[in-house]
Amino acid sequence: MSAPTTLVTSHANADFDAFAAMLAVRHLCGPCMLLFPGTQERGLQKLFAELDKAAYGFVESAAVPWNAVERLVLVDTRQRSRIRHVDSLLDRDGVHRTAWDHHPDSRDDVPVDELHKATVGAVTSLLVGRLREEGIDVTPEEATLLGLGIYSDTGSFTYSSTTEEDFAAASWLLARKMDVNRISDMVSHEMTSLHVQALNSLLESATTYTFGGVPVVLAEASMDHYLGDFACLAHRIMEMEKFSVLFTLGLMGDRVQVVARSRIESVNVGDVCAALGGGGHAYAASATVREQTLPQVRETILQRLLEVCGQGRTARSCMNAPVLGLETGATMGEADEFMLHFGLKAIPVFARGERRCIGLLDAQTASRACVHGLHSLPVDEYMTRKVIQLSPESTLRDLTWVIVRERQRLVPIVEGEDVVGVVTRTDLINIFAGEPGIAAGQDVQAKNRSMGKILRERLPDYTYGLIRLAAALGKRLRLPVYLVGGFVRDLLLDRPNHDIDLVVEGNGIVLAEALAKELGGRVRAHEKFMTSVVIFNNPEGKEERIDVATARLEFYESPGALPTVELSSIRMDLARRDFSINALALRLDSVPMGEMVDFFGGQRDLKDRAIRALNSLSFVEDPTRCIRAVRFEQRYKLRITAGTEKLIRNALSLKMLDRISGDRLFHEYRLVCEESDPASCLLRMDELGMLAAISPSLALTPSRKELLPKVMEVFRWHGMTYLEETPCSWVLFYYALNVGLSQMDAALNYTRMGLPEARKGAILRDRARLRMLVRRMQKWQADMDAGKSRISEGCALLDPMGLETLLLVMAVGGDPMLHRNVSRYLTKLRGMRPDIDGEDLLAMGLPAGPIFRTILQETLKAKRDGTVTTREGQLQFAEHLVRELGAPV
Repeated sequence: MSAPTTLVTSHANADFDAFAAMLAVRHLCGPCMLLFPGTQERGLQKLFAELDKAAYGFVESAAVPWNAVERLVLVDTRQRSRIRHVDSLLDRDGVHRTAWDHHPDSRDDVPVDELHKATVGAVTSLLVGRLREEGIDVTPEEATLLGLGIYSDTGSFTYSSTTEEDFAAASWLLARKMDVNRISDMVSHEMTSLHVQALNSLLESATTYTFGGVPVVLAEASMDHYLGDFACLAHRIMEMEKFSVLFTLGLMGDRVQVVARSRIESVNVGDVCAALGGGGHAYAASATVREQTLPQVRETILQRLLEVCGQGRTARSCMNAPVLGLETGATMGEADEFMLHFGLKAIPVFARGERRCIGLLDAQTASRACVHGLHSLPVDEYMTRKVIQLSPESTLRDLTWVIVRERQRLVPIVEGEDVVGVVTRTDLINIFAGEPGIAAGQDVQAKNRSMGKILRERLPDYTYGLIRLAAALGKRLRLPVYLVGGFVRDLLLDRPNHDIDLVVEGNGIVLAEALAKELGGRVRAHEKFMTSVVIFNNPEGKEERIDVATARLEFYESPGALPTVELSSIRMDLARRDFSINALALRLDSVPMGEMVDFFGGQRDLKDRAIRALNSLSFVEDPTRCIRAVRFEQRYKLRITAGTEKLIRNALSLKMLDRISGDRLFHEYRLVCEESDPASCLLRMDELGMLAAISPSLALTPSRKELLPKVMEVFRWHGMTYLEETPCSWVLFYYALNVGLSQMDAALNYTRMGLPEARKGAILRDRARLRMLVRRMQKWQADMDAGKSRISEGCALLDPMGLETLLLVMAVGGDPMLHRNVSRYLTKLRGMRPDIDGEDLLAMGLPAGPIFRTILQETLKAKRDGTVTTREGQLQFAEHLVRELGAPV
């Protein structure tokens, strides 16, 4: 008997409805093979694992005779992006394609020869109806499995997508002994502790956006690894909160899982998920997205939800200025690099020497042109010349028509012929989402979180007064002024940080000069980087500083280089920063003061204890951010997300740290050593491969991994002694990182790490002495035990050594007695001369002999008796004895 030539399959990440439909359709196809595409639902995984697969005709992909397949039957989907596992059959001549589906048509649909489609809650209901019409019976086991698909996709007949046909199909199956109790057990989802944790994160992060009067809720959660049955959480939230529309986004390692539910006809979540490469129907859909961050997925969802609404606003109130663009004559290569540096998706092209827009160029066109070797051609050749431009008084409806209906990514806003601003698709989304700070001068929405009370409660009165002064000056000068960066991060974490950083949309130097005048200080400006520092004395006479920057963009001429800076807005200023937790701002001139500005999910990441890079090129543009990520992770007890860790490892594999100058590398290394636990930072850097990337010999051996915590322990011990001499932490950890290496390797590492050249000779000399010091100290100890040596001889061994070397001896020695002796030396003897000895008497001119010994013995006896207490006293006592005894000198 020949093998069947019909293959039945469904969409990737199959659900119960897809599985049940495959079982049902085999009764209508004759002999066929069933190819299960896999699933992420734990209940279905368990069911399929226990199923008698051969009895139902299931086969593995490797067993399919692909060249012999003549008919392909698709159930519960027609979308090409969801059936990649049968890609070779989708366009092959000679293959008859049939589809059974209940989803609306989409552009991604595969052309089929035979389509069976109906608006039902579950596609299994459509197939059961056909079985009933043709008089095909099913077993009680099959009836239960088919019923499982219907119950699952209709939410046990509670979803608004449920139809009369779904009930009729269930009734027919019930008459064939469908086991409802068993179905109830299989569709129920057991909540683990991880599910409960994710559910709490989703509920706490839930944010409502309004589109055309319809409230849409987006909820997000971050997990280290994949969480099965994530879809059940969306169902649970819909039951608890009664939302009209819900999108749940779960960051799971290197992917974002999206599950959507809708109770209303006007929001088709299937269409939205299709934009993410997923699918579903109008009321329930999902998608799995790779190679995108959570903010990118969120933006795509909001783009698809965009509807025409928001009357009363004009283009002037939401446009971006100043405008970034190129003039005619620039090359495609220059345009590609320009948009890459600024993170732009499209730019206007200006007439030479003018601000008149003559075309638009998108990033995809520029990139593809360069791939094909056209980088030297002028942008004039490939720009779009038909450009719709609007006036500043144009309405949101006008903007929406151009961006959504005409699919123009960017709208130039012109006065006369000059472009005075642009509005992008992302700007339009933010307007409808009600997010703050889209452009300079935009009013912050009342719904945004106010931090004024927290500022007042958590800051010292003097610091709070400085911030209120900056807010008042911003209002007086009509300059939007923001408190940004680490200050805001630490405020949310309730950690002390009094380093005030301000960003101004407009002229930051004007605000800095006004601040300096009020505080009786002065301004030091850095024109190239558009920054200034206000330097003043506080009431105690201590010098303080406030950094004031102009909102700016940074781009990098080459990886690892210092940034080039241009004017921008607060959103673009924050977008240039390293991590989402550092891209937070508080608007000070708002009413009330302290409106939170969070474009990139920094608050959520702080709550989730996560460090997430803002863009995929972050560590390529500035590789020192790799080290910074570790510092923040260890300092705040956060975790680097899986996606960010992958970006770090990619940058290291590209040898990006090689492009960092020695000075910048030393700066970052010194900051690591100034953290409260440098050892943990260095161990984490080694785990990620950073130490080996700096220099292969710095990769930690097992013995050095064990040594670093011991060095940290000794370092902390010394800090508790309150001795005047303090160790240099970067020197101490340099010694620890290079233990066991040759002097040549240690010298090379010193240079590669960019350590100060002026101290190189002394540090390497101490390191060379260190090799013999432990051995000599151990011999001295043995001689002391045998009465053959004195404390002064041990001190003589330790006196030439630097403090950092001695601390390392305590950590590396492994001998409790050695540890105790060095500790005693540091706390009691270092910097003090020991008791006098024979050399001192010889220096006085006293010859060796009986009198010599008598004077020495009597002097030391006087020290023990307390007659003399200092070395100087001993010398004076010895001189007295010389005179009394009439000893020759």
